[in-house]
Amino acid sequence: MEEVSTGALVPAVKPEPVSSSATVAAAALPPAAAPPPPLEVAGDAAAAGASAAGQLDRDFLCPICMQVIKDAFLTSCGHSFCYMCITTHLRNKNDCPCCGHFLNSHQIFPNFMLDKLLKKTSARQVSKTASPIEHFRVALQQGCPVSIKELDSLLMFLAEKKRKMEQEEAERNMQILLDFLHCLRKQKVEELHEIQNDLQYIKEDINSVERHRIELYRARDRYSVKLRMLGDDHSMRKPWPSSMEKTPSGFTSSNISTRGNLSSGSLQSKKMETKAQVSSHGLQRKDTLSGSDSQHMNQSSLSVTRKKRVHAQFTDLQECYLQKRRQLANQPHFQDEKDKNVIHREGYNAGLAHFQSVLSTFTRYSRLRVIAELRHEDLFHTANIVSSIEFDRDDELFATAGVSRRIKVFDFSTVVNEPTDVHCPVVEMTTRSKLSCLSWNKYAKNHIASSDYEGIVTVWDVDTRQSLMEYEEHEKRAWSVDFSRTEPSMLVSGSDDCKVKVWCTRQEASVLNIDMKANICCVKYNPGSSNHIAVGSADHHIHYYDLRNISQPLHVFTGHRKAVSYVKFLSNNELASASTDSTLRLWDVKENLPVRTFRGHTNEKNFVGLTVNSEYIACGSETNEVYVYHKEISKHVTSHKFGSPDPDDPDDDAGSYFISAVCWKSDSPTMLTANSQGTIKVLVLAA
Repeated sequence: MEEVSTGALVPAVKPEPVSSSATVAAAALPPAAAPPPPLEVAGDAAAAGASAAGQLDRDFLCPICMQVIKDAFLTSCGHSFCYMCITTHLRNKNDCPCCGHFLNSHQIFPNFMLDKLLKKTSARQVSKTASPIEHFRVALQQGCPVSIKELDSLLMFLAEKKRKMEQEEAERNMQILLDFLHCLRKQKVEELHEIQNDLQYIKEDINSVERHRIELYRARDRYSVKLRMLGDDHSMRKPWPSSMEKTPSGFTSSNISTRGNLSSGSLQSKKMETKAQVSSHGLQRKDTLSGSDSQHMNQSSLSVTRKKRVHAQFTDLQECYLQKRRQLANQPHFQDEKDKNVIHREGYNAGLAHFQSVLSTFTRYSRLRVIAELRHEDLFHTANIVSSIEFDRDDELFATAGVSRRIKVFDFSTVVNEPTDVHCPVVEMTTRSKLSCLSWNKYAKNHIASSDYEGIVTVWDVDTRQSLMEYEEHEKRAWSVDFSRTEPSMLVSGSDDCKVKVWCTRQEASVLNIDMKANICCVKYNPGSSNHIAVGSADHHIHYYDLRNISQPLHVFTGHRKAVSYVKFLSNNELASASTDSTLRLWDVKENLPVRTFRGHTNEKNFVGLTVNSEYIACGSETNEVYVYHKEISKHVTSHKFGSPDPDDPDDDAGSYFISAVCWKSDSPTMLTANSQGTIKVLVLAA
């Protein structure tokens, strides 16, 4: 897919004029008899004085530069300007800037009176704002008579004032330092309390794990003893070589022995046979032991590998453990039927049980292995970018779509089990425009929806290869479409026309329309509700709506710095998003909180795909790599780089390719991936 559309520009904002003042008349009363003016009158007088001073200041401003006049010059029409301002103006024009009368350089004259007035006003303002020390300094400079005794007393007063100010400054500094130390002590005490609690949790969990490990060892020993007993019982029941075997002549060797015909040679051969049987039994036990030893070595090396993975991501795992342990500190663990990874153990805390499941799934895999590969080639289209790849309801078929204007449906088991250079699709449907997204109906296995670059949303019947419904209300390119899991007749789409539209397969027009302010890049139904949708936008935000009230979103998730290209639900409460700021983010839509940010892949301009299951999040990268993240760890678990499809071609620039679509096979470790060159790979997580 091509670049994500940019969002709308944010508008901005201006000042206001100041009102003119009124004058206040003084009452004609004798000074002794005049009562003190009311507060309102005093306030008005002060305002009038300030206004008069402001008016006087404006009279001293040059009409050209709007600054206090410097080197005042008067024109023949009676206006005053700065000398530099008026001479510069008269070089270009021969008129007065104020009244427009004809004026030239011979009709301007120095305004000595105004200059003198300006200097006095300036000196008066300086004297008003100057400090007492400045006044005293000026007085001494002007020769004000002061005796030595007065100077001595003044110096003593200044020295005492200095000591007092230094003491006050020292006290202030000490108080600031003391406040800081108190604050630091409080923070460290809280940290110590938190560390002590964490150590207590760790101690409790170590005891719980040690106790259950001893139980496992005992159970293993009991199992081993039982196996040995069964093996010994089997060997006791096994018939040993008997002297009662029949000879070819029909007589048994015992009869021969009783008749005294048994030779010493035959006795020796019997002993040899017995030794051979015992030796054979011993070899079998030795082979069994050596097999168990090799199995133990394999288990040991696997354990070392998993420990290395733990140490490599120790910081993130530590944060995950402490977060869950603090959050679920006082909750005993009750097994959740839906949580298949958590093993119920009596005495385990819920936080420890959760972390054990995280640790188990995180360390289980370390790489992605390719189990099948095919090319999404088309003889009539050179561009082979796969924009979308999706499994059907039962994970038996998968469909691909892209710029080749074709929806191709493949049989997954055939692709995996019959390796060949070219796999033919079981169904192929041609469209009018380039395709951007696909969505299988999770109820009707043969129904699939598509969105395209002309803004058309189409519902197809895969069995008949015909379109069932075509919706053409979008005015620009539609980027995303999604069927509801709980209401299979409902689907939602988003477009560059800044509109989200909800459709029903039983109606020919949209049933709901949400107008937004920026381009829509992705839409997704909550898997547990047909009333809630997540919308990713070019305004960098995710808008979470309840369709029963679309006047405003339930919540707007902010944090991405560029357009949000994908949104996917891991569960009813967990939402993952991808953005062209090269990050993935996990959100809690129940509590409206950000949970985690994932970094490692590169994504600045293209749609690179996003897929999730209950534990893992996978996405593409513009480095032509697939990245897999565990939802509890911010760093990637593993990655896989696509190679150049034609290494012998010197013009083949592998650096320009990028991953364009990814899709998990339900909750399994298997994943479909595709890149911008049209290469499709089936990858599986491996140890």
